[in-house]
Amino acid sequence: MFLLNRHPDYRQPLTEEDAATLGIAGAGEAERFLAARDNHAETPLHALPALAGELGIGSLHVKDEGKRLGLGSFKALGGAYAVMRLVLEEAGKRLGRAVDVAELQSPEVKAIATQMTFACATDGNHGRSVAQGAGLVGARSVIFVHSGVSNERVAAIARFGAEMVRVAGDYDQSVREVARVAAERGWTVVSDTSWPGYERIPGLVIQGYTIIVREALKRLPEPPTHVFLQAGVGGFAAAVAGHLAILLGVARPTVTVVEPARAACIYETARAGRPVTIAHSKPTVMAMLECYEPSLVAWRVLSRIGDAFMTVDEEDAVSVMNRLARPSGNDPAIVSGESGGAGLAGLIRAAGDRKMRAALGLDGNSRVLIVNSEGATDPGRYAELVGMAPGDVLLQTA
Repeated sequence: MFLLNRHPDYRQPLTEEDAATLGIAGAGEAERFLAARDNHAETPLHALPALAGELGIGSLHVKDEGKRLGLGSFKALGGAYAVMRLVLEEAGKRLGRAVDVAELQSPEVKAIATQMTFACATDGNHGRSVAQGAGLVGARSVIFVHSGVSNERVAAIARFGAEMVRVAGDYDQSVREVARVAAERGWTVVSDTSWPGYERIPGLVIQGYTIIVREALKRLPEPPTHVFLQAGVGGFAAAVAGHLAILLGVARPTVTVVEPARAACIYETARAGRPVTIAHSKPTVMAMLECYEPSLVAWRVLSRIGDAFMTVDEEDAVSVMNRLARPSGNDPAIVSGESGGAGLAGLIRAAGDRKMRAALGLDGNSRVLIVNSEGATDPGRYAELVGMAPGDVLLQTA
């Protein structure tokens, strides 16, 4: 499925609030917090000239978030950052003065953090980030997971000291349950999706993702003309597209939002012209993108700067995992999890379809940026789908 943006807000400026969240000052603050973390390192940007040639485009670069902060996904940038910001804000209120990120490990701030509990719902990756952030500051974390989250992903979150709560149903039901329980117990919900009356904290989460753009633009020979961005609730796509639009203005790239056909809440929202909750269908292999209700903040951004919306099928995602694991020519091998390569799956499908190619202006001069949003966050599942362990993939080109 493919459609161009026909929303009345299309090409209108971002709202003042969203421009502040995704703007230069906000991104700079996120970078400052990231620099304070011991294991911070810029993630790789890979050129894939052989695949670009096959697709008939000028260049293809993949920003590999599978190596981010030891968590294996871009989500490491959002939840932990929001937790750190919220702890410092609470410390500022209680101490009656501004508290800087350099004071996070001070006894005064630690004493305050130990009295705070952060909770979220997750498909796996966001929960790791919130749990890691809580652990960094000495706070408590309670992570709600739905029935579709694998035991391996649950264990990976619990390793950070989080209390785990299983919820019957899907991701959206776990979002509602954590909001209910947190309200009863006075916990702070750090969600990567937003709903009426709850926007600021999700805004902090997606502000953390702007770092991806800043790092990529430093390494690219020229800014991209096209980006294909995977979406679950839409926060990642909105953050990357929004920050690119603010930095590049009228020279911003064409933005295509890519979702699993089995969980396409942004696509259906774009088609309806308003946020809609879609019916549940069969689970998708792209587990981190299995969301049925869009983030309101994300849609507000994407309705303005998302140029096209499309879906990919299950086999598309698995094919990309295998293609990146077994590259052609001199392209590097990349470990991409089930959801990590969905944006690339969208590019491959669009480049091979005459009408989509023309609608998006893809040609031999196009410079495409893709984000591999996760590595093998479930190594067992990865090995099952690719036929190799993640370490064996990287050894091929070591």
